[in-house]
Amino acid sequence: TPMIPFYIYYSMFGFQRVGDFIWAAGDMRARGFLVGATAGRTTLAGEGLQHQDGHSQLVATTIPNCRAYDPTFAYELAVIIQDGMQRMYAQNESVFYYISVMNENYAQPALPAGAEDGIIKGGYLLQTGGRGKPRAALMGSGTILRECIAAAAILEQQFGVMTDVFSITSFSELRREALECERWNLLHPAEAPRVPFVQTLLAGRDGALVAATDYVRNVPEQIRPWLSQPYVTLGTDGFGRSDARAKLRQHFEVDRNFIALAALKSLADAKRIDRKIVVDAVAKLGIDANKADPLNS
Repeated sequence: TPMIPFYIYYSMFGFQRVGDFIWAAGDMRARGFLVGATAGRTTLAGEGLQHQDGHSQLVATTIPNCRAYDPTFAYELAVIIQDGMQRMYAQNESVFYYISVMNENYAQPALPAGAEDGIIKGGYLLQTGGRGKPRAALMGSGTILRECIAAAAILEQQFGVMTDVFSITSFSELRREALECERWNLLHPAEAPRVPFVQTLLAGRDGALVAATDYVRNVPEQIRPWLSQPYVTLGTDGFGRSDARAKLRQHFEVDRNFIALAALKSLADAKRIDRKIVVDAVAKLGIDANKADPLNS
């Protein structure tokens, strides 16, 4: 009976400390699961800068046969592992998986009906906001998805902005599929063009669109070329910090308040709401407009 390898480590140490071996695994067409535990730049409080991972999800995309995912809920992880087992050991594909997981305690909901396909492709609609306008859509992954859920409640209850929330399990898989569509369209100009899944996922949403992760902005930036609507990305650019989760998320400006503010600012830029609402929101949300920029501090 073949062994199915699971290699679990601190996420930051993985692609930096054993990066050569991971590349060698790719060259050898190895199969299995790399699990980056305590992943993200705000989930491992008190361990020091060397543990604060803001870029392993980005580095993983440089290895062609590595499939990188950043799930939030246990059911997402289960679906991804099941798909990986099917592809690697039933369909005999030479791929391997990098999955980042957190060490934060929170409730684990049941698998939503019909969500499996989106989880594997990279994203699905987790919850729909109330009826009416103005509207916003928040896209989150990993531990910051929960901040998006909280930001949606703030936007609806305090500002009257109806907000949808998308769980993005893999920005890199969304990008990979979109590039495959572009290549097919290039080589088959006489046929009906294929539409990238990310465009189908976000079709019909013309309000604010904000993406936030526990990684540098370049992770959610991967899908920008296929979006026609204004798109705001938030991330943990800058040096890691050793502090409590809430404080770190405020420092990196990826907490629920900054996500809500980004959505309001985007709506004001599009003239969907009055700019004074954004001005008042800075104080209402308790945001220090003069705080240091985490990118340079």
